[in-house]
Amino acid sequence: MDAMNATKRHCVGCRDNFYNGNNTIGVSECWLLKEAEIVTRYRLSIHTPMSQRSGYAKVRVPNCYHERGYVHMKAIPEYAK
Repeated sequence: MDAMNATKRHCVGCRDNFYNGNNTIGVSECWLLKEAEIVTRYRLSIHTPMSQRSGYAKVRVPNCYHERGYVHMKAIPEYAK
């Protein structure tokens, strides 16, 4: 699947979505949004061992996406079983 440009709707759940007008400081757009692309990542809870393959979920998110309580990796580690 080809990468596509991200929009503010793709930022829901990201810790930096605060900067997309969800603040009282007058910032209306996250500085990362303009160049962000939607990519495939593998999401894992920070409470799940990285070696537990079943804990990874394939997701499509902006390449700058950071969700509290999760890591988003480019690939599932080879040692995950």
